[in-house]
Amino acid sequence: MKLDVELMILDELIQEIVQGKYQVNEQFPSENELSQKYNVPRIKVRNAFLKLEEMGYIYSQQGKGRYLKDKQLKIKLHLTGAQSFTEKMTEAGYAFESKNIGCEKITYHPRIYSILQVSPEDEVFKISRLRMIDGKPIALHSSFVAKSIFPNIEQDGSRLSSMFAYYRENGWTEFTSSDSHLSISFPTSEERSILQCPSLIPLLIVESDCIAASQHKVLEYTKIIYRSDSFTYKIPSE
Repeated sequence: MKLDVELMILDELIQEIVQGKYQVNEQFPSENELSQKYNVPRIKVRNAFLKLEEMGYIYSQQGKGRYLKDKQLKIKLHLTGAQSFTEKMTEAGYAFESKNIGCEKITYHPRIYSILQVSPEDEVFKISRLRMIDGKPIALHSSFVAKSIFPNIEQDGSRLSSMFAYYRENGWTEFTSSDSHLSISFPTSEERSILQCPSLIPLLIVESDCIAASQHKVLEYTKIIYRSDSFTYKIPSE
């Protein structure tokens, strides 16, 4: 099968970047130069550059050209449920900020209600927080909690930046989680807007729960969306 010429150009450019051919802020060959090198129309080279930019490798300056983007900080993240994200980032010494961006009642969702072990008559609220380091959005956390467990969550939800801190305020002190589920997706237009990321930056989605360890009580269902270009991940051994 004949390889698409745009993908071939894209693959070769990525390989050159990985091999260190270009330094940060170094200019790439022009569209004209590469179209002559590969003997293809300029539009093919332009499309390869656009994909490379969407993947976060390069940036462009109008009328000047394309340049290698500075490597982003890779945050080491332990995928465990024993500590909150806020605690992990603060202990690691990052300039971390957690911003509450909403609290809303959700419609009945069989899977979420089942994880929370609550009846269809219960009310469940979604509390969303945007996680930022050095002012840059890196993750979107959504916690789903039942009003039967936290009676004041409708009033309190919009002020919360750390759910673990809230649980401790309510007498729950030790936490664990059951199995986490990982998946990959590309950002929707809303997620691109919130996380300020290009469309071709993959997102790591982690779904889990938070359980009060001594009481074996499910406190929340959690869905976390991480920018994959901002983290390296450590998965605990069994």
